[in-house]
Amino acid sequence: MIPKEILKKVKRLEITTRGMVNDVFSGEYHSVFKGRGMEFSEVREYQIGDDIRTIDWNVTARAGRPFVKVFEEERELTVMLLVDASRSGEFGTSERMKGEIAVEICALLAFSAIKNNDKVGLIIFTDQIEKFVPPRKGKGHVLRVLRELLYFRPEDVRTDIGGALEYMNHVIRRRSVVFLVSDFIGRDFEKPMRIVSRKHDLVAINIVDPRELELPDVGFIELEDAETGEQLLLDTSDATLRQLFARNNTEALGARNRLFKSMNMDAISIRTDQSYFEPLMAFFRARAKRFL
Repeated sequence: MIPKEILKKVKRLEITTRGMVNDVFSGEYHSVFKGRGMEFSEVREYQIGDDIRTIDWNVTARAGRPFVKVFEEERELTVMLLVDASRSGEFGTSERMKGEIAVEICALLAFSAIKNNDKVGLIIFTDQIEKFVPPRKGKGHVLRVLRELLYFRPEDVRTDIGGALEYMNHVIRRRSVVFLVSDFIGRDFEKPMRIVSRKHDLVAINIVDPRELELPDVGFIELEDAETGEQLLLDTSDATLRQLFARNNTEALGARNRLFKSMNMDAISIRTDQSYFEPLMAFFRARAKRFL
């Protein structure tokens, strides 16, 4: 039995994202993500300028005059949400944690998908596959996906992005749009990511907290790795330490972005202390220009 507070959260998510989906995202989404290819629609008489390669010779022979095949874009897509549920998502120094923002972004993408009659699927992962919801259509199915994201409690706390990508590539055979939502605090995922990005349309959504990029000057603080439990005492009044911390983490973020670029992958960077709406819209608009 799903608790009432979870059902209320699902309803709140639906209401929160409905305006953005209806007013902005549905049109942007449709123009950005193309269908699987072209499907046959009908035949009609040949007109001057038609490509002779589309002539239907069987119909032409029966009719005694040339007819051509007409094709339309096959719109239906499969959208997979590949969501990192490791313990590092339970971190946030602003109003919301990384994991909470991830759920809202997934809701926005899922409702945009069903508005365009696309299928939506979900894989929740840590260093194992925690939950797999096969892709289906419909609002009821999307509400189930959101309930899983809000209600599901993972068994493990660590991260294996590479393992999740390999699993996704195994269970989803048809080319899909895959949103990988994570803070990308992990390693050894480059090879499986390259494999998946060649088969699917892979988009990385990287969620970071400002305190993961720089430390405030607040004296001694104790940091704990959410996934390993390792603790470290730091003196943040040490300017050299703060500079080293900021440089190392900024360089790590830059290395991830260069990795995505080397694979020709789209990547969206989201900060917990800023609105996720603007980075998502910037992504949609920049990508839409490539299809003009």
